[in-house]
Amino acid sequence: MPSLSTFFTSLTLSGLAAAACTRPFLQNITKAYVAAQKAGDPTLLTTLASGHPNLIYLENNRLALLSTGALSGPLNIDFTRSIHDPDECATFTEIIAATDPHPHVIHTRMVFDSTTQKASLIESIVTDQGDWLFNATGTLDLNAGETWEPIPEAERASREGVQALGDAYFDRFGNESVVVPWAEPCYRLEGGLPARGEMKDGECVMVWPSTIIIPYRRYVVDVTMGAVSLFIGFPGLDRTQGQAPMPDSHLFRVEGGKMKYCHTASACVVDGCGLNGTTFGRRGLKPVLLRA
Repeated sequence: MPSLSTFFTSLTLSGLAAAACTRPFLQNITKAYVAAQKAGDPTLLTTLASGHPNLIYLENNRLALLSTGALSGPLNIDFTRSIHDPDECATFTEIIAATDPHPHVIHTRMVFDSTTQKASLIESIVTDQGDWLFNATGTLDLNAGETWEPIPEAERASREGVQALGDAYFDRFGNESVVVPWAEPCYRLEGGLPARGEMKDGECVMVWPSTIIIPYRRYVVDVTMGAVSLFIGFPGLDRTQGQAPMPDSHLFRVEGGKMKYCHTASACVVDGCGLNGTTFGRRGLKPVLLRA
């Protein structure tokens, strides 16, 4: 069996030879990313990024180094899910490490130069104990009951249609007139808990705020999977930080023009985002605010 480094080198070379950003190339990339995180070997991802003069690597909206960040520690990974966006040469990966001695849920978005196929941006929302509603076991258990198969080609929504559902979700936070069609099972997997709505006349009715404007939206859209990932800044999530936008990721599954599943990962500055006392978390630093 070839080593991880051999595998990664081969996929990099095959990517460079490709004429365009393809789905198979991106699928190999996400497999390699998961292998790197499982091994705790950031050099695998460094190989991918080498040669790009302007690589940006962020963890929870802060500039970081691949050599010392989350990738430098091996994780016992229980489940992963990735989506792939050839149009934007981008990927999203969800990692659930519930049985690791240090449980994590990580959402990672990677963007590539479509010409060189080198990573230009890697950003991760890295959550663990003390982050918003964190419960990796709950995340794993709820995820086990979901079905994320490719959408049959004749039933796929357009790229614009899939993205529009993700935007509608966040638009609703600031405008109660926005309608977000939502099907069963009628819950958001928020942190590791099910935030449940109520089914009325075949429609899922969620409880929403109506005064929050959600900025800094960054997308990965996978029409084949009916999925859209949004990395955002969530104002007011950490009550100790005023209205500063907190690092947040939402992954949505869209079926039949309706929201089906929603997974979130949200990082706090203070343990519990200021809702469970005043103990400062292990980060203790404000994230860099991203500009649209």
